[in-house]
Amino acid sequence: MLKGVDRMRGILDDKTERFANGLPANNALLWGARGMGKSSLVKATHASINLDRKPKDRLKLIEIHREDIESLPALMEVLRAAEFRFIVFCDDLSFDGNDASYKSLKAVLEGGIEGRPANVVLYATSNRRHLMPRDMIDNERSTAINPAEAVEEKVSLSDRFGLWLGFHNVDQETYQAIVRGYAKHFSLDMPEDQLKAEANEWSITRGSRSGRVAWQFIQDLAGRLGKPLS
Repeated sequence: MLKGVDRMRGILDDKTERFANGLPANNALLWGARGMGKSSLVKATHASINLDRKPKDRLKLIEIHREDIESLPALMEVLRAAEFRFIVFCDDLSFDGNDASYKSLKAVLEGGIEGRPANVVLYATSNRRHLMPRDMIDNERSTAINPAEAVEEKVSLSDRFGLWLGFHNVDQETYQAIVRGYAKHFSLDMPEDQLKAEANEWSITRGSRSGRVAWQFIQDLAGRLGKPLS
């Protein structure tokens, strides 16, 4: 049901399938527009990969919160000795101000002396391609003795992800396709012209078009129609 992200979905499915089959894989950064299904895609990919696998062959998904990044090295040591293969997932990853915990993540992505465990891959989502706000990068450039080196230290974190997948705001046609897909799936009966008009009005009041906005409209519509989303 995720629409407007077909290319990214195909790439992530392919890479994750290879990893699940015991082959090497790059860490992945899913970045871009809000509400376009970055987190949902990671979770859906994990579920689809495991669909026909025996329990002993299934990928394990571990979500680590942004605040716990500094515990990643310890987690890697635990997972290195495990018999399963793992996706370590950090949702909405970003760094601000003088936050130095990104150095722990850099060490894990680089692998340190022992290298990243062969049975672990890291997936992260962020609204920022370089995981840091533009004004923070500009501030580093303006105040450092060597601006280039200061900025390089900050933005090089995203370079540690071997796979970048960019998500962008959808056009009106794709937004309407998302709405129609949800309405059909949940049997929300409404004339197509009326559905289109109300969905457009909803996106205008929200100031954006995205999968999240479409889902919020569908929840409102289902409530008005007295139908559960199940």
